[in-house]
Amino acid sequence: MEQSFEQFGLSTTIVDALHNLHFTKPTNVQQKVIPHLLRGEDLVVQSKTGSGKTAAYGIPLCEKIDWNENKPQAVILTPTRELAAQVQQDVEHIGRYKRVKAITLIGKQSFEKQKLALKQKNHLVVGAPGRVLDHLEKGTLSLEAINYLIIDEADEMLNMGFIDQVQAIIEKFPKNRVTALFSATISSELEELCHKYMKQPLTIKVKADKQTTNIKQFIIPIDPDEKFDLLQGVLITENPDSSIVFCRTQAEVDRVSKQLKRLNYPCEKLHGGMTQEDRFSVMGQFKQAEFRYLVATDIAARGIDVADIPLIINYDMPLEKETYVHRVGRTGRAGKTGKAITFVTEQEDVYVKQIETYINEEIPIGQAPAQLEIKAHKTTFTQTINSKPKPRKVKNDQLDQQIMKLYFNGGKKKKIRAIDFVGTLTSINGVSANDIGIISIEHSHSYVDILNGKGPLVLKEMKNKTIKGKQLKVHQARK
Repeated sequence: MEQSFEQFGLSTTIVDALHNLHFTKPTNVQQKVIPHLLRGEDLVVQSKTGSGKTAAYGIPLCEKIDWNENKPQAVILTPTRELAAQVQQDVEHIGRYKRVKAITLIGKQSFEKQKLALKQKNHLVVGAPGRVLDHLEKGTLSLEAINYLIIDEADEMLNMGFIDQVQAIIEKFPKNRVTALFSATISSELEELCHKYMKQPLTIKVKADKQTTNIKQFIIPIDPDEKFDLLQGVLITENPDSSIVFCRTQAEVDRVSKQLKRLNYPCEKLHGGMTQEDRFSVMGQFKQAEFRYLVATDIAARGIDVADIPLIINYDMPLEKETYVHRVGRTGRAGKTGKAITFVTEQEDVYVKQIETYINEEIPIGQAPAQLEIKAHKTTFTQTINSKPKPRKVKNDQLDQQIMKLYFNGGKKKKIRAIDFVGTLTSINGVSANDIGIISIEHSHSYVDILNGKGPLVLKEMKNKTIKGKQLKVHQARK
């Protein structure tokens, strides 16, 4: 029998959003997780990257949200700021027609701005442990209406030393919550955490045997001094439309990206030493296909969800087997095929064996491109890097076509509330409350999502209407 999201008894607002996000049928992890979370059962889920786990918890959370409740009803913990931003975007897309509002609480951003934002209606909180704990300790994050706690990529929380903060957060939460933990691997330490804080959790293991079946993997033995020449050769002969090149350290990312730019290769870098604003900017540009090659540390292995990256290059061999899976999992996503090539020095052979055992398959040894082969591909490659990359198909494009975000130059300073927008907008002929999406009111301006393709009508009519007796400037919000 063909599986579909309708089988879970979801509301039409959620199902319609899923269809417009091109979610055709549930993945394995979604099939197993969604019914249990809808029933409010505690879960321990072992699932690899790229399996669709964000939607596995995002769909039931959005379904269960009470839109009228202003205080947060769920908290999702993630190990990195990039992943928090990605998850926040994903759950808002799933809950778009239901007007679900999610907020990110991450470091390197203004605590005071987050404090003000938390005073508005927020249904979901997505955050890194450190900043979430800060808000809990200062009393700026209310737990009065919390029903769900999701701990995502728990193994990485453990590796990054966040587990004490996670425990401190859990101990502040109400006891009558639903808790779900997602992890690529379940260590004894994580098992102990689950038994201590969860109510008879059901363990769900999604088989790992299919995690790399649509990814062709190769290792190429290489002397350390010859790595950059090999990188050039691989890029020229493979000639991918885009690629991520993973390095182990920030210094190596800086060095490799500088060398590629010197050769006029369209590339940018991404690592933890950059400002948060620059990191988000680079990730956004890469998703929009504004350059071809991203040179990155493992920070990029979590939080970039791009469906069509044809080639991953491990310039430096990852030392952790889980890291290898997260890296190569950036290709071959959403049912597409991909290729992952790993450069391996003689001293790193031991890591290859560990990875092969972990993924339950042998990685074939590939050949470094010969000079004649490189020469034969050079003209085509030059044409590629001198042309614009193909625009990426963004999964929320169809969703966005029916939604227009409007900017108004009035907010809290002018004592404008959400109800004031609703009253004025529904006075427009042909616009109902169901056509109004998320309303975000800042100090001096506001944003309002207009649904169901009614944006142009509202934009036109609001040129001549007032809100709370005030004539506001209005235009389509810039992305």
